[in-house]
Amino acid sequence: MTLVAAVSFTAGLAFVKMGAWPVFGFFGLDVALLYWAFKNNFADSKVSELVEITGHELVVQRHSPAKPMQEHRFIRHWVRLELVEDKTRELVGSLTIHSHGNSIEIASFLGPDERKEFYTVLNRALVSQ
Repeated sequence: MTLVAAVSFTAGLAFVKMGAWPVFGFFGLDVALLYWAFKNNFADSKVSELVEITGHELVVQRHSPAKPMQEHRFIRHWVRLELVEDKTRELVGSLTIHSHGNSIEIASFLGPDERKEFYTVLNRALVSQ
């Protein structure tokens, strides 16, 4: 970030010397937005989900440094998984757990192929026991 800020500041000074002083502010705005993006990305990397299947329950725990842990419990025999897919355009959307009028989205941080594979494995694990 220091290197990006230094390069941006130097380029901004060049524009100030040419008389285009408003450009200097846009260089600062670019650095601020880049810093914000990195900060949010690092914060999101510390968020995790734990999906556990027991003999009679499906438990989803969400851990985040900014929020208290959230836990959702579902009776596994009533759980229905839904993966939104658009097969014509080969797009994979959200993965949702439904049970008794409650629903939560899981694995939103995974890529499309990983989410589809996770859906297959989780569905197989729910049915097998």
